[in-house]
Amino acid sequence: MMCAILACVNAVPHSRRDDHVKVNGVKYTNKGLVAFGQLPANALDVTGDTLGGLGSAMALKPGSWQKLTNGSFAGTLYVHPDRGYNIDKTVDYQARHHTIDFVLTPYEKKKKLTFEDAQATLQVAYTGTILKTERDGKKTTGLDAAGIRDALGIDPQLPIASMSDDRLSLDVEGMVANADGSFWISDEYGPYIYLFSAKGALLHAITPPAAVLPMRDGEIDFTSVEDPDSGRAANQGLENLTIDPATQTLYAMLQSATIQDGGNDDETSRYARLLAYDVSGVSTADGSGDSAYVGEWVVELPVSNSKGKTRAASEIHFLNDGVFLVLSRDGKGGGDDDTESKYKNIAIFSISDATNISNSKFDDPANPIANGGNLDKSISPAEVTDFIDMIDDDELARFGLHNGDDADDTLIASKWESLAIVSVSDEESPDDYFIFTAADNDFITTDGISVGQQYDAGADVANQFMVFRATLPGYLT
Repeated sequence: MMCAILACVNAVPHSRRDDHVKVNGVKYTNKGLVAFGQLPANALDVTGDTLGGLGSAMALKPGSWQKLTNGSFAGTLYVHPDRGYNIDKTVDYQARHHTIDFVLTPYEKKKKLTFEDAQATLQVAYTGTILKTERDGKKTTGLDAAGIRDALGIDPQLPIASMSDDRLSLDVEGMVANADGSFWISDEYGPYIYLFSAKGALLHAITPPAAVLPMRDGEIDFTSVEDPDSGRAANQGLENLTIDPATQTLYAMLQSATIQDGGNDDETSRYARLLAYDVSGVSTADGSGDSAYVGEWVVELPVSNSKGKTRAASEIHFLNDGVFLVLSRDGKGGGDDDTESKYKNIAIFSISDATNISNSKFDDPANPIANGGNLDKSISPAEVTDFIDMIDDDELARFGLHNGDDADDTLIASKWESLAIVSVSDEESPDDYFIFTAADNDFITTDGISVGQQYDAGADVANQFMVFRATLPGYLT
């Protein structure tokens, strides 16, 4: 039955939907949802912990993408959870990323699939885990960063679990995979950017400008338990990370505004800072060399129509020439008490006309870019343009999914937080790409294991994946 439903994929015309937006005069086209897959909520990784939170960060493994002879595609995703099952409190969860092998058989017909049949469009399988360690081999931890390690050697001050537990605390939210197997990550505690080796060893750390560092009473305070006096808000750190492959420029963006820029209230936190670092001088083999802080812009995030609450950014992805995708959303859906999401969108923004505020007075927290949420008149922000509606009812229904109502297995998850892009390899549509995304299920399962301890989160939320097809002219792979 499944083969009959999904057969002749290449014969299906790619004009089932035709949603366009223009940014900088370039037309981008959303061709809709083409695949859905999931892993069970109670799946385990090789350490014996629950395999959850897979959507916090994602990257396609370089060189893994291949087009199969039957019209399907195969590859490997790197997926990164954040800091473990921390609904009640933070836990001693060693940072790690997982490898997920997949077979994609895109479905572009109008006819609705059953939920069971839909999962054949993206078959996903867990295949391994890489654990994160420091230079001396110490395990990292997800415990709240209640302490500070003084700068030592090439490392800046680093967030640690406590003054008596000198282990690097990580809450990983962004990931970039390098061709040699090493990878950059961004985290919320610092909020810092780190380079790790292919085996998971720390190689390099990048500190953001003073305006972004969390400060309390004039001192750095990395804790996520409460907001600082200035800098990134608690749990609103460097959620977003991407790279310009041509120039080796890393872009990292806060989830929402810093405290001094209105980030203490979700009705005034729409102006997020986007930072740029030239990392071409950093060796991905051993971490030697220096990065350069080369840019900073303000991105005006979308807000809800009803209460004006900020739709925080969960991921960005570089397209070309200062143009980015950005995934913004509310927190409603599977895993939340409110099952009906109002907004989940893969949008587009450009910094071509935005003000570069790097190395200016705004790098000092005493000079906010948006006092009380009101943007300084000297700054032109990048504006977000909605592009792909991830909760389009008709699109979800084609794959047996729904938004709102019963919290059953077919409910769309709440926290979509990652993006990966790969070519469709279609000679007739050379600018077409598949956009992968995954949801962070917060490790919610009734049959969980967290750091060796069993737990029951009161519900089961599967690790969901979706794939969209879009025309992205000029995308730099």
